[in-house]
Amino acid sequence: MYQSIIHYGIHFLLPLAVALYFFKPQWKKAYIIMILGMLIDLDHLLANPIFEANRCSINFHPLHSYYLIPLYVFLVFPKKTRWIGLGLCIHILADAADCWMMKG
Repeated sequence: MYQSIIHYGIHFLLPLAVALYFFKPQWKKAYIIMILGMLIDLDHLLANPIFEANRCSINFHPLHSYYLIPLYVFLVFPKKTRWIGLGLCIHILADAADCWMMKG
């Protein structure tokens, strides 16, 4: 139960906090764009089964791979891609937190 609260808290509340703190004049737009980072979960449709409760997404699903995570970090730096980069990084952070909690 706590794992789900932490996971979805990171997915929805952390982008909200980042948007409100760093992008206050445009916080709604920043928040929506960061939430769109969840679209990388479409790669779960390629897995069989699509959902498995105790599976770590990091480096299992193609868009959660160690090869693409540096790209998501890079997207944070250019102003034009900053919000989507933050959304993707926050998404990866939420999924990584799940993996850490499953191990520990």
